[in-house]
Amino acid sequence: MTGDFNPAGSPTLAAAAAHPTDASRCRSLNLTLGMASAATAFIILLGAASVDRLLAVFWLFGLAFGFVLQRSRFCFASAFRDLFLLGDARVMKGIIAGLAVATAGFAVLMARLVPKVGFGSLPPGATVLPLGMHTLLGGLLFGVGMVLAGGCTSGSLYRAGEGYVGSMVALVGIMLGLEISSHTWNWWWAVQISSAPLVWLPERLGYLGGTLLTFVGLLLLFLAVSWWEFRTSVLLPPKREDGRALTTFGEQLRVFGRTVFVKGWPVVVGGVALGVLNVFLYTYRHPWGVVAGLGIWANKMAGAIGLGAGELMGRSSLAGCAFEPDSASALGHMPVLNLGVTGGAFIAATLASEFKLRVPRQPLRYMQSIGGGALMGYGAGLALGCTVGAFFSAIPSLALNGWVFAGALAVGAYVGVKILNRLP
Repeated sequence: MTGDFNPAGSPTLAAAAAHPTDASRCRSLNLTLGMASAATAFIILLGAASVDRLLAVFWLFGLAFGFVLQRSRFCFASAFRDLFLLGDARVMKGIIAGLAVATAGFAVLMARLVPKVGFGSLPPGATVLPLGMHTLLGGLLFGVGMVLAGGCTSGSLYRAGEGYVGSMVALVGIMLGLEISSHTWNWWWAVQISSAPLVWLPERLGYLGGTLLTFVGLLLLFLAVSWWEFRTSVLLPPKREDGRALTTFGEQLRVFGRTVFVKGWPVVVGGVALGVLNVFLYTYRHPWGVVAGLGIWANKMAGAIGLGAGELMGRSSLAGCAFEPDSASALGHMPVLNLGVTGGAFIAATLASEFKLRVPRQPLRYMQSIGGGALMGYGAGLALGCTVGAFFSAIPSLALNGWVFAGALAVGAYVGVKILNRLP
């Protein structure tokens, strides 16, 4: 299995517990790094605001997303992998909670943006994407890749901030796959994507019908994963927390601080927080996406060595994580959002004494990370998004492509788990 898979908790804390002196030094070093990185992030925020307010806002959102992802150990790859590998549905339930919150918020926003539906108008920014075989293939490849690599795109970004070298390698693989997909994009556009329909539920059912149908789908999904967990889980039931009462206000503040900055958050809390942040981001500009920023970096690096994909047909007409290579900036708002995710995760990890460089012990893991990353990148390039843009932002956009991509993800993750079980 991949070296990033660690259901038992932080190896940093486990190792430090055996050596109290080392533990104290580790905590002090991590706290210093955390405070310094938080101060640096604030200085970057001020600098970005003086140049471009949009950059500053996306940097701030990135920090928030990264902090929440790290504190709640929230990873879409873990949700699908753990469901099939361990029968554990906790992360998947967190995703469902986040989807429910975002769906409610998106529905209100879209109703204000497009009060009357049925005239072919789609809400600006909503992740309503062409639906076709490319969606299925993209989801399938992404699902296999994220299990092999040990993390999805957002998971790889935040784990890089925790010091996981394998996740850093996976990000290189993702960018490689995205660039390869750019070189095949025009063929896919001519053959399939240009004629694929945009299926937005409110156009057929109205806002009320589309929103209710989405909530029914989320409820059925929750019941299905709960049943699967009950039937297949190999984990022990969680232990109860100490019910001792807090006697002083100072003790309450210390416990609150440890809950936010040191102890791991319940994954459902993380999912709800991510859903709320996604609503706020859409209110300000557009829904959360990751692949656009990574694709821009891949395109700039390929172009620097004369291997750029050139003009990508139809990209200007698409939502989601589509980008225009010629006009995109390597330090535009989407790349800066991704940098913020890694930065926010680094701050969270150091403040919790969980940062540590973790190097894969076996060379095979590097191949696993970059190969899985390449599959994710190509799949995300086809589907115009990853587990964030094509799933976590698409379903709340009341778009059918989000559900189709999710189903393909599940199949791909199941196949990935079968492959993972056969690896040494």
